[in-house]
Amino acid sequence: MKKHVSLMLLLISFSGISQQKSIDQKVNELLAKMTLEEKIGQLNQYTGDHAVTGPLTMNPNKKEEIKAGKIGSMLNVLGANYTRGYQELAMQSRLKIPLLFGLDVVHGYKTTFPLPLAEAASWDLDAIELGARIAARESAASGIHWTFAPMVDISRDPRWGRVMEGAGEDTYLGSKIAYARVKGFQGNKLGDLNSVMACVKHFAAYGAAIGGRDYNSVDVSERALWETYLPPFKSALDAGAATFMNSFNDINGIPATGNKHIQRDILKGKWKFDGFVVSDWGSIGEMINHGYSKDKKEAAYQAITAGSDMDMESNSYRYSLAELVKEGKVSESLIDDAVKRILRKKFEMGLFDDPYRYSDAKRQQKELNNPENTKAAREIAAKSIVLLKNEANTLPLSKATKTIGFIGPMVKLKRANHGFWAIDLKDVDSSYIVSQWEGLERKVGKNTKLLYAKGCGITSPDKSGFKEAVDVANQSDVVILSVGERHDMSGEAKSRSSIGLPGVQEELIKELQKTGKPIVVLINAGRPLVFNWTADNMPTIVYTWWLGSEAGNAISDVLFGDYNPSGKLPMTFPRTEGQIPIYYNHMSTGRPAKNEDDKNYVSAYIDLQNSPKFAFGYGLSYTTFKYSDLKLSKNTMAKNDKLEVSVTITNTGKRLGEEVVQLYLRDKVASIVRPVKELKDFRKIKLSAGESKTIVFTIDDEKLAFYHENLEFKSESGSFDVMVGASSEDIRLKGEFELSE
Repeated sequence: MKKHVSLMLLLISFSGISQQKSIDQKVNELLAKMTLEEKIGQLNQYTGDHAVTGPLTMNPNKKEEIKAGKIGSMLNVLGANYTRGYQELAMQSRLKIPLLFGLDVVHGYKTTFPLPLAEAASWDLDAIELGARIAARESAASGIHWTFAPMVDISRDPRWGRVMEGAGEDTYLGSKIAYARVKGFQGNKLGDLNSVMACVKHFAAYGAAIGGRDYNSVDVSERALWETYLPPFKSALDAGAATFMNSFNDINGIPATGNKHIQRDILKGKWKFDGFVVSDWGSIGEMINHGYSKDKKEAAYQAITAGSDMDMESNSYRYSLAELVKEGKVSESLIDDAVKRILRKKFEMGLFDDPYRYSDAKRQQKELNNPENTKAAREIAAKSIVLLKNEANTLPLSKATKTIGFIGPMVKLKRANHGFWAIDLKDVDSSYIVSQWEGLERKVGKNTKLLYAKGCGITSPDKSGFKEAVDVANQSDVVILSVGERHDMSGEAKSRSSIGLPGVQEELIKELQKTGKPIVVLINAGRPLVFNWTADNMPTIVYTWWLGSEAGNAISDVLFGDYNPSGKLPMTFPRTEGQIPIYYNHMSTGRPAKNEDDKNYVSAYIDLQNSPKFAFGYGLSYTTFKYSDLKLSKNTMAKNDKLEVSVTITNTGKRLGEEVVQLYLRDKVASIVRPVKELKDFRKIKLSAGESKTIVFTIDDEKLAFYHENLEFKSESGSFDVMVGASSEDIRLKGEFELSE
C-alpha cells in the first residue's frame, strides 16, 4: 500500500513538472517567432475607454495597434462583451497572442465589500478571503483576468488617503491579510474560470510617504524596510501571487519603478519571484518628474534594467525600447525575460487555448446576480463595524422603539456606500445598494415611526438644516446620527492635512446633544478620523467605515443586536494630527514617560497626552469577556524549541459574542532597540453567554527573531514579556520567559 501511494505521488510530481515544462516550451517556441516589435508590444498596457484611474493618454490608433500585436494588456475594459470585442482584435494579429485584461477590483466588483481597511477591522481571515473570492468570481465572469490588488502597504499615517486600501499599521496583521486576499483572488489555481491573477502593490514602502502626502518620497533604513514594509509582500508571494506592481514613490532617492535593488535583487533575486512586475499608472515616464530620468528613453532604460516588465500607460517602452536594443544599450535577452514572464501567465490562464473563455455574457449575468454574494457582503460588513463607545448601553436598540430619528448627511446615500475604488458599472443601476435608511426601514417593526432630517451637508458650512434636525430629535425616543467624510475623501490622491469631521457636522452633534435624547453616532470614513469633542461627550459611537453594497442592512443588524459587533481597530486613532505618525509598536526611549501626566524631561508633549484616542486592536462588544489562567508550557525555551501560551476566555455577559484575543511579545533587552510590544498572534473566537474556551498560542524562534544591523534575521537569547489582551493597550494578562542559546 505504501509503495502504491508513493508511486502515485511520484507520478503526480512528474505530471506537474511535465506540465510546467510544457508551458515553458510553448513560451520559448512562441518567443522564437516574435519580432522585437511584437515582444515590446507584450510589455505595453493601455487603458480602455470605460473609466480611468490616472491621467488619460489618448491613443486614437489603439485598435489598429492591437491588431498589429503592439499591445499586450489592457485595463479598465468592463464586461464580457467589451473584453470579447477587444480580444477579437488581438486575434487578428500575426501571432494571435491574447490580451490580458486588468482592473482595480479592490473590494468587490458588482457586489462591494467594506473598504480593505474596514475589512481588516474584522480580524477575520476567512471572511477577508471570502470577500476576495467573490470579487474574483464576479470579475472573472465579466472578462477580467487580473486585479490590481491587494494593496499591502503598511502605513502609520492616517493623513495618507490610501490607508483605506490596505490593512493598517501592523506588519503581522498585514501579512496575514495579504496572504488571505491573494488566496481569495487566485483560488485553487490560475486558469480556473472563477479566479483572477492577484497583483500585489505597491512595491515598496509606499505607505511611508513623507507627511502622508500621496506620491511623496520615502526615506527608510534598510532594516526598517525589511522589518516593517517588506513582510506583507513576502507573505503575498508565499500565497502564490502572480504579479507585483511597483510604486510611485522614490525609496531613499531611487524611484521604485527604476529601483534595481528592490525589483531585481530582492523580488526576482532573493525571493525568486517568477511572475511579472507592472508599473503603476505612468510611473515609468514619471521618473522624469522625479529628476531621475532626462526623457522617456532614459526612463525606459532604467525601468527595464531595474526589473519593471510591463509599462502601464506611459508609452516609454512602446517608443524607446527597440531603439535602445538596436543601440546595444539594452540586451534583447532582458526584453525576452520580461516577455516570457508575461506569456507564461497568459498560458497559465488558459488564454491560448481559448482567448474568450472568461468573456461569457451568460455566466456574467448569473454570477452578478448570485444571492449568496449579497449574503456574504452583509455578513462581512457587519463583522467590520467597530463599536467605540456604549457607555449608556443605548445599544442594541429595541425593535419596539416607538420613534427613531435618523439624522445626518449619510442617511440616504446609495452609491457612496461603495466607498472609494468601487467599480462604476454604468449599465447596472444602484437599486441593489442598501442605504442606511433602507436598512433601518427593513429592520424595524410596523409600530416604529421613522423620522428623517439631513441636518447638514458633509463639507458645506450651511447650518440652516440644524433646526429641522433638532425638531426631529425632540420628537424621537432615540436618535441615530450618521456623519463622517465623503466616500471620495479617502483614496488615491486624497491625502488630508486635517482629518477631522469635515464641514459643520461636529457642530450639528453638539446641537443635538443639547436635546438630552439618547444619540447613537455613526461615523462613516475610509481612515481614522479626529473627532475629540464627539469622542469625549457622546456616550455611544459606532465606526462604520464605508461598508459596501450591503451597508444599510449590516449597520441595522449591529444597531439592533442581530449581530454583536466584534471589530477591532487595525490602525491607531490619534488625538490630533500633531501626534502623527502614531502607532502602538513604537520603540522606547532613554526618557520614557511614566504616565500621561509625566511631562518633566521625558519623551512627551507638554500640551497633549502621548496615548492615542483609540488604540490599535481596540473594539467593544455588547457582551463582556474575562481573561484568566495564563499559562506558559515552560519558563525557558531553546532556540530550536517551541513554547505554548494558554489562556482561558469566558463570556461573562448575556449575549453570544466574538472576541479577538491578541498575543503581544516584547524583547526586553537586545542588540537593536526593540518595540515596546509587537503583535505576534491572534484568535477570533465565538462564545455563548457563560461559555469558556482555552486558547493556545505557539511561540517559536521565528516569532522572536528580528533583523539585525547586517540584515541577518535571527533571535537573541534573553528575557521576553508575554502579553495577552483585548487591544494593544488593554493587556489583561502577562507572563515572562527566557530564550536560551
